[in-house]
Formats: sequence, structure tokens, C-alpha cells
Amino acid sequence: MKLVVVSAGLSVPSSTRLLGDRLAAAVGRAAEVDVQVVELRELAVEIAQNFTNGFPGRALAAAKEAVAGADGLIVVTPVFSASYSGLFKSFFDVLEPEALEGKPVLIAATGGSARHSLVLEHALRPLFAYLKAVVVPTGVYAASEDWGAEGLDGRIERAAGELAALMAGLSVGRVPRAARADSFSAVVPFEEQLAALRPTG
Repeated sequence: MKLVVVSAGLSVPSSTRLLGDRLAAAVGRAAEVDVQVVELRELAVEIAQNFTNGFPGRALAAAKEAVAGADGLIVVTPVFSASYSGLFKSFFDVLEPEALEGKPVLIAATGGSARHSLVLEHALRPLFAYLKAVVVPTGVYAASEDWGAEGLDGRIERAAGELAALMAGLSVGRVPRAARADSFSAVVPFEEQLAALRPTG
């Protein structure tokens, strides 16, 4: 199975990349995966050009292809202004609309303070839900004080296990888009469900 890590870290070395690497290693202990890392820092210029001319450069095109072809993703961003970074969001803005549909995704973030830990639930999870990805239940946030402290390793292992399980299930039995459309059309409208619950007498 192919696992792609998308890291939006800006510095070298980067705690964001470090967290992505530790998560990927944990997934590798739970399942057999080939890991590829996409460093968004190296794609910043091509991402900006893609917005202005509509065409990805060679490196960005390769990154987009890697993400679209992955069996699972680990996405890691530093926290800027209580949310994901602009570079992180810009990369996912230039992907094809269906690129993440049905794809297992593990969300993670790094920041200077534990006060920003809710960025996972308030920013990242809604973004990837909108993109129709399958987001694992456990997100991983690492504040500066978390490195070397108890608790981070446990969260990493739990989240990695969830991603490995989803990848194993969905890489084999992903439902084709046409079949998904048929299943959606068979869903009973909410109004009909309410009508069925009303007393008939």
C-alpha cells in the first residue's frame, strides 16, 4: 500500500516534518506500506503559479499525482493564527476536486502551545470532510512541550493503527464512483423518514 505524507513545515529541520515521519513509521509498524513525503515548502512557488496560470509545474504535478494515487495520507501542518497554514490550504486547493474522495486521512498539527490543539477539530477535520476524505478518529497535535513527554507516543500509535486499518479495508474494496452514486440515490429522504414515524391513526 502507498502512504503519502504531506508536510507543510517551513523550517529545516522541522517539527512538522518530524511528526509526519513518526506517524509514518508507526503506520509502517502496523501495515506494510511504501512511504513518500511531499514537502510543501519546496512547492510553494509552483503552487502560487498554479493559481495564476492554471497549470502545475513538474514537481507540483508529481505531488498531486502521488496524493491522488495514495492508499492513505498523513497531513501535517504548523498552526498559524489558530488554523492551518496558508501553504497547506493552498496545496489542497489546487488538487482535483475528487482527489481525496473516499481516501483515508490522518490529520496532525504542530504548534507552540497546547491551547491550539483544537485546530484539529475546528479547522483540519472540517476541511477534509468537505473534500470527502475518510478522516481517522484520532488526530495528533504536538505542542512544544509534548516532545519527549508522556502521551504523544500513545496518540501517534493509536492514530497510526486507525489509518493502517482504514487503508487495508479501503484499498481493497473501494466502491467505484458510479456505484456510490447509485447508493446515494437509494437513500430515503429525511421527510419520508419523518412521515413513517408519524402516527397513522
